[in-house]
Amino acid sequence: MSLSVNITHNFGDFAIEAKFDAGIGVTALFGRSGTGKTTIVNAIAGLFAPEYGRISLGDEVLFDAQKGINLAPHKRRIGYVFQDGRLFPHLDVAQNLAFAARFATIKPAPQETTRIVDMLGLGTLLTRRPATLSGGEKQRVALGRALLSHPRLLLMDEPLAALDGPRKEEILPYLERLRDDNTTHVSIIYVSHAVDEIARLADQLVLIQNGRVVRAGDAFEVFSDPAAVPLLGVREAGAVMRAKVVKHAEDGLSRLRMSGGDLLVPGVTAPLGQEVRIRILAQDIILSLGVPSGLSTRNILPVVIGDIRMGDGPGAAISLIVGQDRLLARVTARAVAEMDLKTGMNIYALVKATAVPRGNISGGT
Repeated sequence: MSLSVNITHNFGDFAIEAKFDAGIGVTALFGRSGTGKTTIVNAIAGLFAPEYGRISLGDEVLFDAQKGINLAPHKRRIGYVFQDGRLFPHLDVAQNLAFAARFATIKPAPQETTRIVDMLGLGTLLTRRPATLSGGEKQRVALGRALLSHPRLLLMDEPLAALDGPRKEEILPYLERLRDDNTTHVSIIYVSHAVDEIARLADQLVLIQNGRVVRAGDAFEVFSDPAAVPLLGVREAGAVMRAKVVKHAEDGLSRLRMSGGDLLVPGVTAPLGQEVRIRILAQDIILSLGVPSGLSTRNILPVVIGDIRMGDGPGAAISLIVGQDRLLARVTARAVAEMDLKTGMNIYALVKATAVPRGNISGGT
């Protein structure tokens, strides 16, 4: 179900100006802390009324400042997963899940409850109280509770921010499974300031800076856009691409097939034939004018320069066309000048196999 947001609110020394549309799948709102992401999702949820603007979900208007429409939160049929889970401490997991189902407009059938419990791996937790759960387990329960309220839209506000690295890795596959679940059909607004999370999850990406939406579009296109590097951060910038697992070698390397060539990378657990997402950081790509030899690098891809954007400092971001996909490279301005790099040139991109960590390869598309 499509969401349309066009709101403005002035806080005096800070203003929110947010305009974007979100469809099926995961739409990520990305921005540094304090940039207004939570304020925007609270407006969508009905917890905050902006001064101006309009919010609609499907054919229903949730908020219209000019017409005086402001639907109450409980009438919007929107699920909300907060950073801290907010489970009822005196109820066990099964009772927390059942509480949400009581308020669903459409009561979940027993098989639907079973499906969500299985999808989120909650079967062994049903008799436990929240105090005995890990942070990742609490978030999975909170997600299940939100889904059992039968929402038309799911808001997730920094759901992994309070978790350490291992706990984040524990819950991310469940979020990927939810995104790819064809039976849920729920749109998700996912708020985060962590690039690695949105690279694994987002279908659409909304970049927010100082309260304003400065870029919105297909996540794969935004990640590979040199203009997005200052917003994502020079050390975090990098392209996200789809690939298919075609071989697992005995030495621990797996062959991933993209539209423009193959990559050898370690740590792939997905089965043969499965499509995955792979994130390659811009700083991990080396450019060459010709086919290099005598190097330890296993991945040498023929590419075409799509765009060059010079930075304010000594760096430059370069978009590279590889088949139907795009890579993003970050090099020095001196290298651009000395190699005489120009849009449309045919060159080669070198990617070390070990430069792609396990966390940058997800199990779904």
